[in-house]
Amino acid sequence: MAKPAAEAKELHDKQNDRMIPGGPEALQAIEEAREAVWERPTFAGQLFLGRVLTRLIFPYAVQSEEDKRVGDAFCEKLEAFLKQKVDPDAIDRTGDLPDEVIEGLAKLGCFGMKIPKEYGGLGFSQVNYNRAIALVGSYCSSTAVWLSAHQSIGVPQPLKMFGTDQQKRKYLPLFAKGAISAFALTEPDVGSDPANMSTTATPVDGGSAYLINGRKLWCTNGPVADVMVVMARTPDVMVRGKPRKQITAFIVEKGMPGIRLVHRCQFMGIRGIQNGLLEFKDVRVPKENIIWDLGKGLKVALMTLNTGRLTLPAGCLGGAKRCLQIVRRWAQERKQWGGPIGGHEAVATMMGWMTAHTFAMEAVVWLTSAWADKGQTDIRLEAAFAKLFGSEVSWTIADQTVQIRGGRGFESADSLKGRGEEPIPAERILRDARINRIIEGTSEIMHLFLAREALDPHIQLAFDMILPNRSVGQRVKAAVTAAGFYAIWYPKLWLPVLGNRPAGLPPQLRGHWGFVLGGSRRLARVLFHKMMRYQQKLDKRQAMLARLVDIGMDLFVMAASISRAAMMRSQDSSTNAVELADLFCRYARRRIDANFASLDIPEDRQGYRVAQDLMKGNYTWLESGIVR
Repeated sequence: MAKPAAEAKELHDKQNDRMIPGGPEALQAIEEAREAVWERPTFAGQLFLGRVLTRLIFPYAVQSEEDKRVGDAFCEKLEAFLKQKVDPDAIDRTGDLPDEVIEGLAKLGCFGMKIPKEYGGLGFSQVNYNRAIALVGSYCSSTAVWLSAHQSIGVPQPLKMFGTDQQKRKYLPLFAKGAISAFALTEPDVGSDPANMSTTATPVDGGSAYLINGRKLWCTNGPVADVMVVMARTPDVMVRGKPRKQITAFIVEKGMPGIRLVHRCQFMGIRGIQNGLLEFKDVRVPKENIIWDLGKGLKVALMTLNTGRLTLPAGCLGGAKRCLQIVRRWAQERKQWGGPIGGHEAVATMMGWMTAHTFAMEAVVWLTSAWADKGQTDIRLEAAFAKLFGSEVSWTIADQTVQIRGGRGFESADSLKGRGEEPIPAERILRDARINRIIEGTSEIMHLFLAREALDPHIQLAFDMILPNRSVGQRVKAAVTAAGFYAIWYPKLWLPVLGNRPAGLPPQLRGHWGFVLGGSRRLARVLFHKMMRYQQKLDKRQAMLARLVDIGMDLFVMAASISRAAMMRSQDSSTNAVELADLFCRYARRRIDANFASLDIPEDRQGYRVAQDLMKGNYTWLESGIVR
């Protein structure tokens, strides 16, 4: 169904995608940056069309034994180093990662985990890299961010994907040795709206170099980076007689004159990271430092994130596992009302939820990581689901950990240690976990991104019917094509689901797998109904779209959990993973049913109206009685 990229741009520029906030120019920039063609199969994407591609998810994709041995050996050395040299509470207290820690991590090769061996790096698979990040994330989130910001969204990843041979030979060996990289996109007045980017790159010397001017905010690793990717506006180009903004990615080195650290930012959590406001004043960058090509900057950023997003849920998984360890021990030790608190249902149900959802998170992280290594599936939706699910679930788990620990959960590890108790850092874990719902795409933006991609097959079908400059013949042809597709596709969504059950599925999970099959068809029907009802106004129903996305996410996570549990049962018949998958699926099915039941609720529109009135000042009387 895919159309040529140039035509796809025309469609999106003219008509459709108002689901991403920011106005027409932002839409144009983002639409041009997204991957318009689906060249490889996608499990999650097909769920929204009512199709469950069982062959993609069964059997569960696992790491090879040879690759696992490499990861085992490295993680053993890394764990020993963390215990001996890294003090997470001191890093949180002082806000600094000691030089000896950075040097030790570099010596281990931690800054070169994703660098290919031919450039001196470790050449890790995505699975082994994420294993290392999960391990570090379970111990010190600040240290994990140092490593992940450098390799997941910093210079190495886009260079591997889009860099020239010369760029790779020059920079990748430096990163393998421990040079630090950063990614500079966000600006003080520009968040999710790249069309309003004010940082400019002006060609000089006949186009052989560019002068970069502007400011970049929240640039993780920026204050200490040796090399960074900087996104800047290059001169507009004329398209169909109209100027079009261009965003280009540049490799900028620390030693280039004109770079100044204006302010190092301080945060609620991950206090040991280096993050700041950077100023660029006439920073001269040779044209050879352009990544990919002029105007491809936003595309570089978005495509880098497709794989880069997998690192964040790996860190979330490490933190969730640490929380499980904390509550398990505390629930056994702490006695209340005649027994351990874990024996009381109020606490036990929270622990059950935490355990089942940690298993589900693990199933998603290792499945998507293995898919990234195999390179046979398009994981843009799966990576986004992993990020959204991991960040939301890990936050709830961290919050419940503090709740179960009670006053000791709210008390800092230093304070606990000062009065003679074990310094369990529940409150630090909670503070550190909060950022995950914001960075690399807020949960709200992730919902909109996922909704946009879920609707893509339908947008492609409506292509020639929607564009205003199409002839009558083109419109009729497009209408016939769409009618032919829907005449076959839609009735199938009402037929009973027969077969499609993977071999070796444990009996406890068969009903849940059937629910995934039926739930996918129901999701496709409902999405189609909403498209027909709201048409061009669908973009305004963002709360409804978010619920549809959540349904798709839960179906995907259910499928991943079922597949992983089945794999574990086949390897060890005594495993209790099936029980965890069963419990997670029960929770997920309850959420899915609730979301289907509440897709169109009047409270959405009423809440929207109240919010507009709030901004107009109609409820300032509610602000009385506070310090003004």
